Amino acid sequence: MGITYKDAGVDTEEGARAVTLMKEHVKKTFGPEVLGGIGGFGSLYKPNLSGIGSPVLVAGSDGVGTKLKVAILMDKHNTVGQDLVAMCVNDVLCQGARPLFFLDYVATGSVFAEKIAEIVGGVADGCVLAQCALVGGETAEMPGFYGDGDYDMAGFAVGLVDEDKIVDGQGIAEGDLLIGIASSGVHSNGFSLVRKIFFDANNLNVDAQIDGLSASLGETLLTPTRIYTKQVLSVLARVQPKAMIHITGGGFHENIPRVIPAGLGAQIERGSWSEPPIFGVLRKYGNLDDKVMFSTFNMGIGLIFVVAEADGPMVIESLDAVGEEAFTIGKIVRGEGVTFS
Repeated sequence: MGITYKDAGVDTEEGARAVTLMKEHVKKTFGPEVLGGIGGFGSLYKPNLSGIGSPVLVAGSDGVGTKLKVAILMDKHNTVGQDLVAMCVNDVLCQGARPLFFLDYVATGSVFAEKIAEIVGGVADGCVLAQCALVGGETAEMPGFYGDGDYDMAGFAVGLVDEDKIVDGQGIAEGDLLIGIASSGVHSNGFSLVRKIFFDANNLNVDAQIDGLSASLGETLLTPTRIYTKQVLSVLARVQPKAMIHITGGGFHENIPRVIPAGLGAQIERGSWSEPPIFGVLRKYGNLDDKVMFSTFNMGIGLIFVVAEADGPMVIESLDAVGEEAFTIGKIVRGEGVTFS
């Protein structure tokens, strides 16, 4: 007998079983726009273009980063899929686009069907929250490339916006308001620093109980990234924001200036929102100053709308209508970068 693919570490039968197990999760994301079923070489999607004069596709791609290491330590894999969807979809939303569909990629050393189904189940849950279809994906079994139990993920989102409603920072002016909505915690950014602080410098484990946290350290860190589809679409139905900002890696100092024209900056009012306890714990255990905190983490604000002062009340009302508390966290001022008051 010659050497088989299974001898090389690739179990095609287990891969097929994983597809069977994930089908029930994937199908719950389908709407009438999805043509065909699961298993084709390509995915078919027929978008509804009614009311859109000049349709523009908006695409985004991202991953979960080293937050996956925490999931592996916890052996808990049903939440990181939502992180994956959020990191891609929230970016697409920032252009004013309505999410249409999503694809995922999972790579691992050895496929275990139940584990893969758990991961993809989390992706499907995220797609339901994002109001988009999970139309396809890939599970790559790569023995010798990933260590035992390790895996990585990437996601790809596509949205649709009318060309004259693209949100791109045009028209931002001095006096415009910054209206923020809350994050759920660290989300999926800065985890190389998070792990360095907790697991290396302080020798903690995922089961550690820390004063100020309502759950174990691992459970707190695995809190999934929020998906802001409902909130953004609610605002877009009434107001055209000048910009939307997804606070990810690089925190306030990197993400806010990306949308602000030269000669203008953002002044943030500290104390205008409540920071989740995990940030105080990170500050304490890592002896971190404000510069590092606001350059690495979202600090409790996951998404920011930049709007004319006159539109501020309508944005807050729109968010309140979908059960979202909004915070006026600052304004656009003359200058450069991000300052705090």
